[in-house]
Amino acid sequence: MSTAPATTTARAALALARACHPGPTVAVTGLTALLARPAGHTLAGGALVIAAVLTGQLSIGWSNDLIDARRDRAVGRTDKPVAGGELSESLVRVAIGFALVACVALSLALGPQAGAVHLLAGVAMGWAYNLGLKATLASPLPYAVAFAALPAVVWLARPGDRWWSARAWPPLWVMVAGGVLGVGLHLLNALPDLVDDAATGVRGLPHALGERRVRWLAPAVLLLGSVVTAFGPIVSPTSSGAASGRLGVVDATVLALCVVLAVVAARGRGRLPFLAAIGIAALDVLGLVLRS
Repeated sequence: MSTAPATTTARAALALARACHPGPTVAVTGLTALLARPAGHTLAGGALVIAAVLTGQLSIGWSNDLIDARRDRAVGRTDKPVAGGELSESLVRVAIGFALVACVALSLALGPQAGAVHLLAGVAMGWAYNLGLKATLASPLPYAVAFAALPAVVWLARPGDRWWSARAWPPLWVMVAGGVLGVGLHLLNALPDLVDDAATGVRGLPHALGERRVRWLAPAVLLLGSVVTAFGPIVSPTSSGAASGRLGVVDATVLALCVVLAVVAARGRGRLPFLAAIGIAALDVLGLVLRS
């Protein structure tokens, strides 16, 4: 029996996995999984939120590769599966369609409020970035909105609380920290591609700032998000009605590690700054988990 069809299918599957922008996709899905615990989800509830976010991220990643295929070919980005001819555009469109259908169904299964926030403030923002906002000075906006909305989706997906109840939402500082971290991630994610982007007409905020400014500004923005995460519980009332009043050992340790990763992000090259940024975001959420 010939193994050619199986081999072809396996290659297509691997190429699809690479085309979905696996780094950001895994990072956002992983952050969602970490947030599920402090939000108080059951295993089943957390799995449903994770699945909804994963399918949304797959649609965003695949659409990015598909929309950018012509520009990627123009600058010789043969490492991209669609631009390099490893994937047909028709297959990617089918994959996007399945991901979107699954995303809508899973999002609505979270409840109308969580589903609406995820689809409108999360997935739609990612698509808006891919479809044109990335080439404008408003390029950080989709990242800021989507990352601020992510904890809201996780909290709103819990059963029981009405959406207008304060208990249904995450603490405000969690959403602020998410939005700030999203801006920092955008700046560092764009850093390795500034030259190629500019050569094909993409000039977002990172391109207007230039590599030197982005290299120090992005880690500073990320650290600001870490500071909000560390000090948010201190200035915000707890369930007992009082603020904690001091920086705990966990928060201080997390903040120190974030400073180290911010230095790595500022001095690193290639994809290392973005990986360091993901590490900062993961540490911030881990601190939230350990505190819960």
